[in-house]
Amino acid sequence: MKQDDNSVCRASHNKASVALVSVTPEADVLLVFAKRTRHMESAQDLEAVRRLRVEDPERFAEELGYVFTTIGSSQEFVDYTFLITGVTRAFTHQLVRHRVGTSFAQQTQRATQMTDFDYLATGQCINKLVYHGAMARIQDSYRALLHEGVPAQDARGILPTNILTNILFKVNLRALGGIMDARLCVRAQGEFQNITYLMRKCVLSVHPWAEPLMRPFCLKHNSCLFPRFKECAVKPHLPQVSPEAVEGMMEIWRQQLGKDVQPTQQFKEK
Repeated sequence: MKQDDNSVCRASHNKASVALVSVTPEADVLLVFAKRTRHMESAQDLEAVRRLRVEDPERFAEELGYVFTTIGSSQEFVDYTFLITGVTRAFTHQLVRHRVGTSFAQQTQRATQMTDFDYLATGQCINKLVYHGAMARIQDSYRALLHEGVPAQDARGILPTNILTNILFKVNLRALGGIMDARLCVRAQGEFQNITYLMRKCVLSVHPWAEPLMRPFCLKHNSCLFPRFKECAVKPHLPQVSPEAVEGMMEIWRQQLGKDVQPTQQFKEK
């Protein structure tokens, strides 16, 4: 993982890069304070939580841990902003489906000429010459349209789904935990699995206490989010996984990252 002056942290995989560019200050204090508001008598209680973190870190850790075992509304007070670059529009089309607790700003193809676009081949297309040849022809055709005076907003209609793009993504902690539920699962497409894992690494680099939320659904709840999905190396071990065995299961799960199981082909209805 790399860090630079323009981001809290940066992690990368192949052409993709995830930079955590902004995060809520004193997020752990805010989480405990938000949970305490049910019994709050004074605004000075915020200062009391700050003192608790310094003077009694063990009790503070207990209160922070409690935040993750009860109603998740407190988690909505903590925000993360990621700049995600070098990813496909196929990925961003999936990302923007997470509409609760999120905000997006994406590179435009209407006002930006994409004459030298890059792209990504995924899954079984990685070594297919017909795929790469088609991308080259699309690029030539796009340039020809612009040369003939066609506006970029019209010429963009022939651009491929796997063209690389950039997106600014803001998400609160509760919503991010929900994304981890589904997109760290091996049922997700490999690219989305990898990007989610990079976001996870960035979050844990600044907030290691958030780890209980930064897991796939199965390793949070000891059950599968997709009961009818069979092609999974973790599932055979559920629901027998004890809290003590979770770390071992996390290693099995890590080994599946990016393998792109292609559930659209292998998923079987009962």
